[in-house]
Amino acid sequence: MQSRNPVLNRINHERAEGGAGYAYDEGKSAFNAASSGVTTKAAVQAGATGDAPVSTGSGSRVTLNDVVAKTLINFVFLLVGSVIGWQAAPTAPWLMWVAMLVGLGLALANIFKKAVSPPLVLAYAFVQGIFLGGISYFYDQLVQQVEYEGLVGQAIIGTFVAFGVMLLLYSTNIIKVNGKFMRVMMVALISYALIAVASLVAALFGVGGGWGFYGVGWLGIALCAVGVILAAFTLNLDFEAIKQGIAMGLPERESWRMSFGLLVTLIWLYLEILRLLAIVALSRE
Repeated sequence: MQSRNPVLNRINHERAEGGAGYAYDEGKSAFNAASSGVTTKAAVQAGATGDAPVSTGSGSRVTLNDVVAKTLINFVFLLVGSVIGWQAAPTAPWLMWVAMLVGLGLALANIFKKAVSPPLVLAYAFVQGIFLGGISYFYDQLVQQVEYEGLVGQAIIGTFVAFGVMLLLYSTNIIKVNGKFMRVMMVALISYALIAVASLVAALFGVGGGWGFYGVGWLGIALCAVGVILAAFTLNLDFEAIKQGIAMGLPERESWRMSFGLLVTLIWLYLEILRLLAIVALSRE
């Protein structure tokens, strides 16, 4: 299944671009098979015999434990960066914007680099942590004007709750990531992206008190809620891509790319929840 997340989606395109080897080729077949409902002959034979999926290459294959371990390591670097960003925000607010730009560059490097680079992944987590720490401090100070406490903690809890709920819904097959789900998500995500760009332009002209469409009364709150829902549901696409990658025996190093993909989506989810809570708090004025 092809993921909305460009990091995990790269597994689908590497082989077509000329050259990542057997693992990407098998990953591509897996995702295409998942989206079309077709099972490869090798997978059928493996299922009939109870054996693991056959890989033509050598070396360690990625496991779920690998992905979990790399994700936890990334979160440690993210946490360290966020503490630095929070502490620096009062005296050096420019740092979070520099971190945002550097993080964007590192994200693009990780997405388009053919061979996954753990140092670049960890650098992205650390730099994004600085940005998240700074932007969280900004939102926290903003809502304190209306005597609202606990904004950042609530956003963090909300992010992990949303992750847990989506993982439960996915693992119990309540949410099925199939072709129809993918098409609906793509339409929704493209539509939301266009609205977000239009809102940014509107914000430059002072619409919604500088928030753009997100600051326009109940319409803004509804748009924020849509952003949270879309970010949360995008996790299901990432879960499916990871599942297919593991099933087809991608090399262990790809666990870094998979954990990076999850981190990208979780950061987006956190920012959407943080903004939603801030706008709701400020609307109480």
